[in-house]
Amino acid sequence: MGPALPQLPDKLYFKIGEVASIVGVKPYVLRYWESEFSIVRPSKSRSKHRLYRRKDVETLLHIKHLLHDQRFTIEGARKRLRGVPREEPREPEAPPSEVLYRQLLRHLKEELESLAGLLR
Repeated sequence: MGPALPQLPDKLYFKIGEVASIVGVKPYVLRYWESEFSIVRPSKSRSKHRLYRRKDVETLLHIKHLLHDQRFTIEGARKRLRGVPREEPREPEAPPSEVLYRQLLRHLKEELESLAGLLR
Protein backbone atom coordinates (compact mmCIF):
# COMPACT_ATOMS: atom_id res chain seq x y z
CA MET A 1 0.00 0.00 0.00
CA GLY A 2 2.79 2.45 0.79
CA PRO A 3 4.42 3.76 3.93
CA ALA A 4 3.77 2.12 7.27
CA LEU A 5 0.28 2.78 8.57
CA PRO A 6 -0.02 4.75 11.79
CA GLN A 7 -1.08 2.72 14.79
CA LEU A 8 -4.87 2.94 14.95
CA PRO A 9 -6.54 2.94 18.36
CA ASP A 10 -8.41 -0.25 19.18
CA LYS A 11 -11.90 1.13 18.63
CA LEU A 12 -14.89 0.16 16.51
CA TYR A 13 -15.80 3.69 15.41
CA PHE A 14 -13.91 6.95 14.98
CA LYS A 15 -15.28 10.50 14.84
CA ILE A 16 -14.37 12.75 11.93
CA GLY A 17 -11.93 14.82 14.04
CA GLU A 18 -10.05 11.69 15.10
CA VAL A 19 -9.90 10.42 11.53
CA ALA A 20 -8.72 13.81 10.25
CA SER A 21 -5.92 13.75 12.83
CA ILE A 22 -4.90 10.16 11.98
CA VAL A 23 -4.98 10.73 8.21
CA GLY A 24 -3.38 14.17 8.47
CA VAL A 25 -5.98 16.22 6.60
CA LYS A 26 -8.75 18.64 7.56
CA PRO A 27 -12.30 17.30 8.14
CA TYR A 28 -13.61 19.10 5.02
CA VAL A 29 -11.13 17.07 2.94
CA LEU A 30 -12.58 13.84 4.34
CA ARG A 31 -16.10 15.02 3.50
CA TYR A 32 -14.95 15.85 -0.05
CA TRP A 33 -13.31 12.45 -0.45
CA GLU A 34 -16.59 10.82 0.66
CA SER A 35 -18.31 12.57 -2.24
CA GLU A 36 -15.62 11.42 -4.71
CA PHE A 37 -14.94 7.86 -3.52
CA SER A 38 -18.01 5.67 -3.10
CA ILE A 39 -15.90 3.14 -1.19
CA VAL A 40 -15.86 5.53 1.80
CA ARG A 41 -19.29 5.62 3.39
CA PRO A 42 -19.19 6.29 7.13
CA SER A 43 -22.31 5.55 9.08
CA LYS A 44 -24.02 8.34 10.96
CA SER A 45 -25.12 8.53 14.56
CA ARG A 46 -28.60 9.63 15.60
CA SER A 47 -27.22 13.15 15.88
CA LYS A 48 -25.92 12.87 12.26
CA HIS A 49 -22.25 12.73 13.28
CA ARG A 50 -20.05 10.65 10.99
CA LEU A 51 -18.76 7.40 12.46
CA TYR A 52 -15.89 5.83 10.54
CA ARG A 53 -15.02 2.15 10.86
CA ARG A 54 -11.41 0.95 11.01
CA LYS A 55 -11.67 -0.19 7.36
CA ASP A 56 -12.81 3.33 6.37
CA VAL A 57 -9.78 4.85 8.10
CA GLU A 58 -7.43 2.41 6.34
CA THR A 59 -9.08 3.24 3.00
CA LEU A 60 -8.71 6.97 3.67
CA LEU A 61 -5.01 6.47 4.47
CA HIS A 62 -4.67 4.62 1.16
CA ILE A 63 -6.47 7.43 -0.67
CA LYS A 64 -4.17 10.01 0.91
CA HIS A 65 -1.14 7.96 -0.12
CA LEU A 66 -2.40 7.76 -3.71
CA LEU A 67 -3.25 11.46 -3.95
CA HIS A 68 -0.44 13.05 -1.96
CA ASP A 69 2.51 10.65 -2.23
CA GLN A 70 1.97 9.02 -5.62
CA ARG A 71 0.40 12.16 -7.13
CA PHE A 72 -2.65 10.43 -8.63
CA THR A 73 -5.59 12.52 -9.77
CA ILE A 74 -8.95 11.88 -8.10
CA GLU A 75 -10.05 9.87 -11.15
CA GLY A 76 -6.77 7.94 -11.23
CA ALA A 77 -7.03 7.11 -7.53
CA ARG A 78 -10.65 6.03 -8.04
CA LYS A 79 -9.59 3.66 -10.83
CA ARG A 80 -6.70 2.32 -8.76
CA LEU A 81 -9.02 1.62 -5.83
CA ARG A 82 -11.44 -0.21 -8.13
CA GLY A 83 -8.54 -2.33 -9.35
CA VAL A 84 -7.55 -3.38 -5.85
CA PRO A 85 -8.71 -6.96 -5.37
CA ARG A 86 -11.12 -7.54 -2.55
CA GLU A 87 -9.94 -9.73 0.27
CA GLU A 88 -10.84 -13.32 -0.43
CA PRO A 89 -12.91 -14.91 2.30
CA ARG A 90 -10.56 -17.14 4.20
CA GLU A 91 -11.39 -20.52 5.59
CA PRO A 92 -12.05 -20.26 9.29
CA GLU A 93 -9.01 -21.10 11.33
CA ALA A 94 -9.08 -23.99 13.72
CA PRO A 95 -10.10 -23.08 17.25
CA PRO A 96 -7.09 -22.21 19.42
CA SER A 97 -7.48 -25.41 21.39
CA GLU A 98 -7.14 -27.47 18.21
CA VAL A 99 -4.11 -25.47 17.06
CA LEU A 100 -2.44 -25.98 20.43
CA TYR A 101 -3.34 -29.65 20.32
CA ARG A 102 -1.71 -30.03 16.90
CA GLN A 103 1.43 -28.20 18.06
CA LEU A 104 1.65 -30.46 21.11
CA LEU A 105 1.27 -33.57 18.95
CA ARG A 106 3.93 -32.33 16.54
CA HIS A 107 6.29 -31.65 19.43
CA LEU A 108 5.64 -35.08 20.97
CA LYS A 109 6.24 -36.75 17.62
CA GLU A 110 9.60 -34.97 17.26
CA GLU A 111 10.58 -36.03 20.79
CA LEU A 112 9.62 -39.66 20.14
CA GLU A 113 11.56 -39.69 16.87
CA SER A 114 14.55 -38.27 18.71
CA LEU A 115 14.31 -40.96 21.40
CA ALA A 116 13.92 -43.67 18.77
CA GLY A 117 17.09 -42.41 17.09
CA LEU A 118 18.98 -42.74 20.37
CA LEU A 119 17.83 -46.36 20.81
CA ARG A 120 19.04 -47.48 17.38
